[in-house]
Amino acid sequence: MTKRPFPFSAIVGQDDMKRAMILTAIDPGIGGVLVFGDRGTGKSTAVRALAALLPPITAIVGCPVNAEQHEDCPDWAENVTRKKQKCPTPVIDLPLGATEDRVVGALDIERALTRGEKAFEPGLLARANRGYLYIDEVNLLEDHIVDLLLDVAQSGENVVEREGLSIRHPARFVLVGSGNPEEGELRPQLLDRFGLSVEVRSPQDVAQRIEVIKRRDAFETDTSAFLEVYDKQDAKIRRAILAARKALPNIETPDAILADCAELCIALGSDGLRGELTLLRTARALAAYEKAKVLTRSHLSRIAPIALSHRLRRDPLDEAGSTTRVTRTVEAVLA
Repeated sequence: MTKRPFPFSAIVGQDDMKRAMILTAIDPGIGGVLVFGDRGTGKSTAVRALAALLPPITAIVGCPVNAEQHEDCPDWAENVTRKKQKCPTPVIDLPLGATEDRVVGALDIERALTRGEKAFEPGLLARANRGYLYIDEVNLLEDHIVDLLLDVAQSGENVVEREGLSIRHPARFVLVGSGNPEEGELRPQLLDRFGLSVEVRSPQDVAQRIEVIKRRDAFETDTSAFLEVYDKQDAKIRRAILAARKALPNIETPDAILADCAELCIALGSDGLRGELTLLRTARALAAYEKAKVLTRSHLSRIAPIALSHRLRRDPLDEAGSTTRVTRTVEAVLA
């Protein structure tokens, strides 16, 4: 029997991290979550818990890319049936030492040349389609794998070309990365691809640390009893995510809010327009989750630090940190 992950709702504190993951579940177009911080702060635990929390998807039985419609299942796929089934939202790990073939998939050149068949062994990107791709220690990822991820994240399609043969399949996923900044910087090109960035720290409150110990001990001592309590809370969050997905297209966005987004990004000096677009989408997702009908400055101000802090140019004269800089600018612009 597979051991169940620690429940999402049982994670103590780390509110920004949990909120960011919930919002990307509501709107995957936000573009993923980067979680940087100390070791042992629940980064990987939260990602594992997310898998159990997310609503299931409908997929064709046997389709290697989790397609919902038969016409979306690639022609090279084998053993595909006409049936559909509900299955968990995929959350796929990309290990640091993964080869390029394991990530993008491997094409059987000999079979293609001798038998004229497109024989393809799908990689991790195929399995992650319509789900999440999780990279622990993302700042230590090899450069050529980073380049691959950038291309696929931009296009939503994985293309494998070998000896004049070409294989394509959809690869739309939410990228979740975690790491410790002391072990290396993240390439700016990849950093910009994450919609949200969250910093996590070890709790300094004694009562909170005690609660972490209690819950972890209870989970390991009597897993069934522990899950019985928190499965109900996870189910409540899951229902809220589904309701927010339905409400999202109907959130009213006043022009004044669009102006606020632009003014914030100009004041912060963020490059390009990805900051405004991410800020807007994330704020809308928060409004939908909170059952609001209209997007307000309150939504923007609460989301701005996690949507914009990783997009700032470095200021060697400012030791406050990017999150503090965003907070100060939000207070000045949206006062």
